Amino acid sequence: MPDTVSPCAKFLLAAATGVLSGFGIGGGTLLVIALVFLFGVEQRAAQGANLWYFFPTAAASLAVHAKKNRIAWRVFLPAAAAGVLAALLSSRAAGALEGTLLRRLFGLLLAYTGVRELFAGKK
Repeated sequence: MPDTVSPCAKFLLAAATGVLSGFGIGGGTLLVIALVFLFGVEQRAAQGANLWYFFPTAAASLAVHAKKNRIAWRVFLPAAAAGVLAALLSSRAAGALEGTLLRRLFGLLLAYTGVRELFAGKK
């Protein structure tokens, strides 16, 4: 994050996105948007920060669910391995793209997700 951003603003952003993530609202996505549009962070750096942000939140979630025996380990382990591989390949691909194109692709992903959620039936 740029040095011009106050530590208080950084803390509030991290706290807000952490709380939203806890509710399953997609705090990481909001983190990327806030970093790019509110704090002027380059898209690639914001998405990288989001990946680092994900690790502790995912670990905390995993610990809570494991403690309550809510994890199907036979499903989790291959899914986790595939997720790590996809993250590595995707970060490589993102590193090869121009920042403007990366930002537009991220916007398309958000628009697609939003439209899909609007028209999804209740589960």
